[in-house]
Amino acid sequence: MVDRSRFALLAGLAIDNFGSGLFLPLALLYATRVVGLGVDTAGIVVAAATMLGFAVPPLAGRLTHRLGPRYVVVVAQLLQGAGAVGYVLAGNAVGVFVAAGLLAVGTQLFYCSVFVLIADVSTNELKERPFALVAMVRSAAFGLGNLVAAVILTRDSVTALRWLVGLDAMTFLVAALLLSAFVVTEPVDHDAAPAVGPLTVLRDRNYLALIFSACLVGLAVDFALVGTPYFIVAVLDGPTWLPGALLATGTLLSSVYGVKVVDRLRGYRRTRSLQAGAWIYVAWGVLTGAMLWIPVNWLVPYAFASWALMVAGTKIFFPVSGALSEALPPRDSRAGYMATYQYAFTTAQVLAVAVVALFAVAPWLPWVVVAASSLAGVLVLSWMGRAVPTAIDRPAMVGPDG
Repeated sequence: MVDRSRFALLAGLAIDNFGSGLFLPLALLYATRVVGLGVDTAGIVVAAATMLGFAVPPLAGRLTHRLGPRYVVVVAQLLQGAGAVGYVLAGNAVGVFVAAGLLAVGTQLFYCSVFVLIADVSTNELKERPFALVAMVRSAAFGLGNLVAAVILTRDSVTALRWLVGLDAMTFLVAALLLSAFVVTEPVDHDAAPAVGPLTVLRDRNYLALIFSACLVGLAVDFALVGTPYFIVAVLDGPTWLPGALLATGTLLSSVYGVKVVDRLRGYRRTRSLQAGAWIYVAWGVLTGAMLWIPVNWLVPYAFASWALMVAGTKIFFPVSGALSEALPPRDSRAGYMATYQYAFTTAQVLAVAVVALFAVAPWLPWVVVAASSLAGVLVLSWMGRAVPTAIDRPAMVGPDG
């Protein structure tokens, strides 16, 4: 990355994720405690508003192609800031829907364009490393936001929640100002080929396989975040502090070892690395589900070991998958391709909620679904590995890392 642009980008994304760590896990709590909605109403309203994000990728790809990723990321920050302000002003379900909708649209616009921006700022590097570095910084900042929120919430909860959402809005504004003022990218070529849409992207069998595999494995990650706390506290009757401790441990590991992991993978085929990450999720799903039958006094250390396995899979799979999503398409079509790639994660988020509901059927069933989904991801990647050109699948063996 160019030094000034690199620093500004990392600082802006750190501030962004610090704000998200303050408020993002508390959105439903805010809607119930401060706005006064019932938990069922709040869940339906926030879920419905989140679905608005499905409409974003086609527009995001075209905007990124025409305006450049920096401008689109800045607009995304401002939209998310407006959503946070909307929560401050919300007094009923309609207000919460508008606020959550702005956040959902801004979040999807952000993820559809930010990886193009990272790739542009790191023009002379293989993308695994900058993607992993950004993930480390964002993870550490998100964890710090969680910690600050926990401290603030020891005070009066309604006032504290209002402060948190207000601070979240300010962080989006500061991040937008940093990125717009100090991040420099190549000028947009307005004579380039027109942006491609999702239908064009999905006719590319290799890219479709990448999206499908990212969705299958991403389901495990999203389920880990929403399903593990419920499993430990409600199903296993474990200590209430344990989910928070697991999240903190994962944040620490992510913020220290992310770049080291992808450095060790250099020289291996990207599709093989992705298969290794997916296999780790298969093992994680099986081993975590087995907590149903382990002795009670083993629960805490077993949970930490299982969670460390999940974090390891994340550090392998997602930087490599992101790098491959940037390397596969023609350069003048990257924006449309990478925006469509985000459908994998939007879909996984929606499916994860449905998988959590399977706990009502049988406590072991969600873990079977998660492990099977990751195994299906392995099979898709195995096929993909035979189709992706070697120059893309194993770039370090073809030329030096500029």
